[in-house]
Amino acid sequence: MIANPMPVLPAAELAGFVSVLAETETRVLVGSVVDMAGVARAKTVPAGRAAAFHVAGMGASPTWNVFCIDNTIAFTDRLGVVGDLRLRADLAALRVLGDGYAWAPAEFFTQDGDPVAGCARGRLRELQARAEAAGLSMLAGSELEFVLTDADGGAPFGRQWQAYGLGAVFDVEELIAELAVEFASAGLPVEQVHAEYGSGQYEVSIAPAEPLQAADHVVLGRLVIGRVARRHGLKVSFSPLPFAGGAGNGAHLHLSFAGDGVPLLSGGTGPHGLTERGQAALAGILAGLPELLAVFAGSVLSASRLRPGLWSGAFACWGLENREAALRLVAATGGNPSGASIELKCIDPSANPYLAVATMLGLALDGMERSAVLPAEITSNPLGAEGTLRLADNQADVLDAFGSSALARRLLGEEIVEALLAVRRHEQHTYADPTLGEITERFRFAWSC
Repeated sequence: MIANPMPVLPAAELAGFVSVLAETETRVLVGSVVDMAGVARAKTVPAGRAAAFHVAGMGASPTWNVFCIDNTIAFTDRLGVVGDLRLRADLAALRVLGDGYAWAPAEFFTQDGDPVAGCARGRLRELQARAEAAGLSMLAGSELEFVLTDADGGAPFGRQWQAYGLGAVFDVEELIAELAVEFASAGLPVEQVHAEYGSGQYEVSIAPAEPLQAADHVVLGRLVIGRVARRHGLKVSFSPLPFAGGAGNGAHLHLSFAGDGVPLLSGGTGPHGLTERGQAALAGILAGLPELLAVFAGSVLSASRLRPGLWSGAFACWGLENREAALRLVAATGGNPSGASIELKCIDPSANPYLAVATMLGLALDGMERSAVLPAEITSNPLGAEGTLRLADNQADVLDAFGSSALARRLLGEEIVEALLAVRRHEQHTYADPTLGEITERFRFAWSC
């Protein structure tokens, strides 16, 4: 059971959120969770039932956590056809979307009101509380890469695409302008929107926030992007590899720490100003990556993105501004007003954002608690560099490492490990034979909102 559950709001505070829905003429409240396949799933209720959605919750089968990307249910010994859970909407994180809709993240509880150990958002809440109890404060930020397609799922840009191009922005200028308005309206702090490398690919950088809120922002950001794209007759792919032979989508995750208000990733005597605890945090993440890669890049399409030469972080190493390393240190400079951070580059959009932030945070805490020693920095292309470890390049090896990891069970709990393995093993066994082109086409929109 989760040790730091989402509280029920006091009656006066709850009434305030209900009033917000009425004042904004909200008709429908959507409450979402993200399952172990990385897919956002939701319950919707009339706005007048918002209080019930928060206090008692809405019913959902325990198998919601083990739905697969093809909508198969990966039954386990623990999760079967019997039983019922409740999805409780966290109205403290409520966002009004306009056009009569509002959104709130939700968490899994039992019918008796106890938190469920297999809830990814609950696990992140627990790890954040544990870090705060140790005197740490943390900020996390995400980069949302996505590919725009036409209404039929085809690539609308073709050879006219300009990587990072000004023309690529103005090809969809009304969409970009509307995104800026909708992000602001939803209270989503966005730092930049730009064209990316791959054809039809764009990126939204979300400003840093506390870990739980940062993971919420990933789900909210995808939701807003998807809604706006539909209005313009387009669709959005958050697949790790939308088209065979094309560019992959990353979901780069940044994390920074301070201890008693003092930054741990700058101002120290270590490499590039790292403090001793900052080095240990980075070392903990680096050491755990091979075992925990299934959390960050465990889908049937992840390995096809995670390859050398694509800036996808295919090597378990670190370096200052090294874009081929799995961990890129972003230094505190005048050009980086948010301060130093660790960027995880191997993560892709098939990851459950709550589980990903929880795992990165948990590995950093583990490194600090055992004073882990940071290996030497890789200052060049890791390909061929002495002492660098290539992360597993196939789903089977990624899942084998995760399944045998005592560290994964200690950080995430047996229920989450079991559920994630069941879902990803289904992908591995079911889609071993189809070609990459067939798989990319089938799951182009599996992670879209």
